[in-house]
Amino acid sequence: MSTTPPGPARGLDEYRPELRPQVLLSDALLQGAATVHLIKDTSGGGSFKVGPKEHFLIARMDGSRSLTEIGEEYAREYGRRLDGARWQQILRMLGTRGLLAGAPSPAPGLAAAPTVPVPVPGRGLLRGSIRLVADADATTERLHRAVGFLLAPGWMVPLLALVLAMETVVAVRAGELLDAAVELFTNPVLLVGAATLLWFSTALHELAHGVVARHHGGTVAEIGLRWRLPVIIMYCTVDNYLYLGSRRQRIQTAAAGAVMNLLFLLPFCALWLFAPLDTATHDALGALLLLGSVQALAMLVPLPPLDGYRIASQLCGATELAASTLVYLRLAARRDPAAAGYPRRARTAYRAYGLCAVLALAAVLAAVLAAVVAVAHHLLPT
Repeated sequence: MSTTPPGPARGLDEYRPELRPQVLLSDALLQGAATVHLIKDTSGGGSFKVGPKEHFLIARMDGSRSLTEIGEEYAREYGRRLDGARWQQILRMLGTRGLLAGAPSPAPGLAAAPTVPVPVPGRGLLRGSIRLVADADATTERLHRAVGFLLAPGWMVPLLALVLAMETVVAVRAGELLDAAVELFTNPVLLVGAATLLWFSTALHELAHGVVARHHGGTVAEIGLRWRLPVIIMYCTVDNYLYLGSRRQRIQTAAAGAVMNLLFLLPFCALWLFAPLDTATHDALGALLLLGSVQALAMLVPLPPLDGYRIASQLCGATELAASTLVYLRLAARRDPAAAGYPRRARTAYRAYGLCAVLALAAVLAAVLAAVVAVAHHLLPT
């Protein structure tokens, strides 16, 4: 079977194009009023966007179909046939980007520009990043072998039930926990201990993203530390998050960090509820429970760059959701005719996300105000 695009004299119709195994295709995603698909070359090339018609053709290039067969399917779907010039254009585009099996690596300047430019951070005293492991994917695979069994429903359902019970206790006894949090800030030793545990929770948060992505066939590109002094955090980069097999898998991967944060709190909640502790330690555990819950739930707020925004993007089936929503809502507020040109699915998604974002901001502001009032009430003399 020929693996390079033949010239016109070699019978283009019978050519059976095949994408390289490293090429990934995304589901259909909303972007503004358009529907796009992302294509990524995981071997080092860039990623780029194509429309539904181009994706229809490219997704069928598996080496088993000839151009004639793909063209017949295209004609049945879209009611028109592609001529030889158009096929040559498509194959040339894929070939110069190194996406076809047997094609050379893309030449400098011909690789597709990344969909989202990824800056390479410098490393300095005040800000930078450093890798912690040489092979992040292998490290994640080892972690998955060790703890992946917990992702089975037989384990995960009871654990989530315990988390729900814990958060119910937190909500019911929020006033008591808030008082404990205020007291924690007056005890430097216990405060350092609680802060250390919360930082360790953020490290587990990042690793959980990687383990769940690996469970669904994803690839982890980097595990490391990033600092913007005085803040130092761990990070875990899932290289092909948008190309995981299903929307459900992508949502699970995005939610894994917050779930891990809450699971981390379960033993401390048990100690706080049932262990015979001195008052200071009891209050410190209560404060850890409240602060850890706030930390986890804050990550689910549907605003960029939080995990909740990734979940919202998947629920809406969109890329660049926040920017697209702002553009659409501005057009709709001005009664611009262009707003009516958006597909119904896009209008529904952007309105729903806009409403959720406003409600989330209102909830966050209300929670902050309530916390400030409670702290002031606690500190002011009665």
